[in-house]
Amino acid sequence: MPDPRIPSIARPVTAIAAVATLAALATACGSSSDGTDSDAQRVAVTITDDGCDPTDLEATAGPATFEVENVDSAINNEFEVLDGALILGERENVTPGLSGEVSVNLDPGTYDIVCGNPGNREPTGKLVVSGERQAATTDPRLREAADEYAEWVDGEAEELVRRTGAFVAAIEAGDVGEAKELYEHTRIPYERIEPVAESFGGLDPAIDARINDIAQGDEWTGFHPLEKALWIDGRIGEREKATARRLMTDVERLRRLTAENTYDPVQLANGAVELLNEVSLTKITGEEERYSHTDLTDFKANIDGAREAFVLLAPALREIDPDLATEIEERFADMYAALRPYRVEGNLYENYEKVGERERQELSQAVDALALPLARLGGQVVGQ
Repeated sequence: MPDPRIPSIARPVTAIAAVATLAALATACGSSSDGTDSDAQRVAVTITDDGCDPTDLEATAGPATFEVENVDSAINNEFEVLDGALILGERENVTPGLSGEVSVNLDPGTYDIVCGNPGNREPTGKLVVSGERQAATTDPRLREAADEYAEWVDGEAEELVRRTGAFVAAIEAGDVGEAKELYEHTRIPYERIEPVAESFGGLDPAIDARINDIAQGDEWTGFHPLEKALWIDGRIGEREKATARRLMTDVERLRRLTAENTYDPVQLANGAVELLNEVSLTKITGEEERYSHTDLTDFKANIDGAREAFVLLAPALREIDPDLATEIEERFADMYAALRPYRVEGNLYENYEKVGERERQELSQAVDALALPLARLGGQVVGQ
């Protein structure tokens, strides 16, 4: 397993809006090279201050694409389909005036839907799915891609447990220097599979919540309170040791859940898009690693995770839409080329605070250019 260590990066709000706009345009306009779209049914939903409009949705079993619009809600900006605590599909960062899509394969049953925000993900309505259960895909290449992705996720989860064990041992020993050395290296496998962790409800906040994600009175757990203790406080106390032990427990739970999980091919496509959202929302803004400034490590890991999903889907996509496959490949190459100047040595990258405004804009533009075609991937895969 490579040992990438990379420091940080940020990005202006206008660029974040650009990514969301590009994704919305891409999903709204995406079509295959022969001018045909997937046969997925389309379900329209509007995000409002009060939740979803309509409050309850209906669909038939099989592939479905939810067309999500936010006309003017400054309170809510996310749409999710939940099976219990499991997130089947989500569209984030649909801010006022924007729209986007998310594609899923649905089994018959009743699901919760959420039109909320990162601080409030309580169900706001129901989705009732009727009809007979359908196979997730009839394309053997897509099924193979999903199976290979499951194996890859398992490997990343195993590596995360191994690296977290070493990091937690340093915290338990009170060794600030060693813990700081291990911190960014430890987080890489997590950032590669972050959409999988997010699908397990409260597990991602337990592991990766930033201070502004925590409601008043709730306990702050995971990597980031330890990051603050190491870089800002410069000390490790009993509270930090307890936090580290809880982190180890949560990471091991994530490994167990991923070992039991299977994936629909469209989940790979959605996950790749969500990783681009992670880059634009928290890595490029410098919000993710605000104390250690190791955001570029997370940035690169998110891009790597998105590329892994795409590479596995690419053989089928080259048959479904060869032009889109080529465009995504080119944009990934451009993204890596944009990151390359910030490599210090090996897998070490420049600290974000040393990255100038113009350079940040160039990185933002590379993310935007990749987000545009990648957002069309799910619509081409669903229903195949």
